[in-house]
Amino acid sequence: MTDQAEPPSNTAERRTSTAATVARLWPYFRPARAPMLLSMASALLAMLCGLGIPLITQRIVDGPIAARDLGALPPLVGLVLLLGIAEAAFFYTRRRLIARPASEVEARMRADMYHHLQRLPVSFHDRWQSGQLLSRATTDLNTVRRFGAFVVTFLVVNTVVVLVGLVVLFWLSPALGAIVLGCTLPLIALSYLFESKFKVVARKAQDQAGDLTTVVEESVLGIRVLKAFGRGPHLTKRFRQQARELRDTELAKVRVFALLWAVLIVLPELAIAGQLAFGAVGIADGTVTVGTLVAAVTVSAFLRWPIDSIGWLLAETNQTASATERFFEVLDAPVTITDPERPAALPERVRGHVRFEGVHFAHPGSDREVLRGVDLDIRPGETIALVGATGSGKTTVTALVPRLADVTAGRVTIDGVDVRDLGLAELRAVVGTAFEEPILFSASVTENIALGNHDVGEARVREALRVARAEEFVDALPWGLATRIGEQGLSLSGGQRQRLALARAVVGHPAVLVLDDPLSALDVHTEAEVEAALHRVLKGVTALVVAHRPSTVQLADRVAMLVDGRIAAVGSHRELLADNEEYRHLLSTMEDEEVPA
Repeated sequence: MTDQAEPPSNTAERRTSTAATVARLWPYFRPARAPMLLSMASALLAMLCGLGIPLITQRIVDGPIAARDLGALPPLVGLVLLLGIAEAAFFYTRRRLIARPASEVEARMRADMYHHLQRLPVSFHDRWQSGQLLSRATTDLNTVRRFGAFVVTFLVVNTVVVLVGLVVLFWLSPALGAIVLGCTLPLIALSYLFESKFKVVARKAQDQAGDLTTVVEESVLGIRVLKAFGRGPHLTKRFRQQARELRDTELAKVRVFALLWAVLIVLPELAIAGQLAFGAVGIADGTVTVGTLVAAVTVSAFLRWPIDSIGWLLAETNQTASATERFFEVLDAPVTITDPERPAALPERVRGHVRFEGVHFAHPGSDREVLRGVDLDIRPGETIALVGATGSGKTTVTALVPRLADVTAGRVTIDGVDVRDLGLAELRAVVGTAFEEPILFSASVTENIALGNHDVGEARVREALRVARAEEFVDALPWGLATRIGEQGLSLSGGQRQRLALARAVVGHPAVLVLDDPLSALDVHTEAEVEAALHRVLKGVTALVVAHRPSTVQLADRVAMLVDGRIAAVGSHRELLADNEEYRHLLSTMEDEEVPA
């Protein structure tokens, strides 16, 4: 996915958009408002302490130094020391006050995003690159935390300090204050101009970083394929190209910053030079004291960072706005598969009677229907094998039973109850699922099978392992059930991963079992053992099995053939083999051994 931001039509709209976007963070920052305000007050007091030192310097120069009264120096020097200590203490307090609340804001946002990702439909994850989601959950939320902990505080504090500093300068000498004001106003205006340009390039860099993360993640997960096919150089070339694009965008950011900082450095230097020139003339003609000039120049030097930082802080605010946009792009994605307001209840004893009644399905945003009027009746305790050519919609049919996707029209029922009327937790406790691609997590064998279900103890885990003929190889692992099997389970063979996935599907004793050909990676002997165990232990369970090779249909009491989004024929394997030419042709194209008639 590429989700580059388009530049807004004008600068005013962009600034309004930035403010409105950042304002969406308020619900997250509201619980931290007290420590944020205290942190802001501490930073302001620290800056004002620093701003007070030049005024004492004026008293020192025009007082004890001018009068050569060294005895009056210690109290004034001591006051400067106290202000310096107070400044350091207030800055220390600011950091202590804001560190934990800002981190908690980041943690809450990350938790909300993760929770929302779990609730979003599979179709959302099909459209989004995982790297884009990762960058939003990590880099972008780090930017938001930095904004709450530092940027917003000093955007307010430095603005106040600049205004107070200008008042002090005008109090010391209206002419010296006017010189600084004359250089400050164009500097602030230029900061806003550069800030508007920075937003576009910042968003582009964030999106490109997400794309680069995707490439890295895919390369790590697919390292065996890349090595086996010698495609490492190809992906390296792709990675370098995207890395160069990100580098170019980051350099564009640097160019914007470089020009901004050049202006930020020149204008304050001009202000100080103007003050020195005017002050020197004033000292010569007696209208300005040495202490006043020293104090004015010291105040101007003190205001350098607050003034210089405004452009950077505005750029950081824009970067935060981009990060916020990217965060809410995920959080605003609608959760289309939810619990009904008043969930229906299945009978106390679930029979597992599954019916597809005039089912149509089209992917979101597509006019092409994958399923076009599927009617199928799976009787309680019956196993039906679903066969069809590639792209005929077999996997889509299996996704509709546990509501990984919802029908566009028609309905799917279990014991006469529309699955959309059932609570998701109840539905998925009744329906066990195993996919063609076994997904395992970097956790123990027990955790992979129970998936956090506290009702599943070791006895049920072992029972499921026996069903899947996986107990023997699991016990042979270094720590048995407690063995961590590694990311994606790549330390196991394909057949071992498939059997663990099958054990996960049956551990909850589901009334309905949906298998998207999870036996494809098993050897003939192991497959026969698993099939025998399924027939013995899961007797009476309704099963819908996607068959990608002829041997798998032997699991079924009947076979349903899916053609062009419709059920074209239903019958036993022998009946269809004898009477249906299209079925015979389909079997002949399956890449596996022939099943004897």
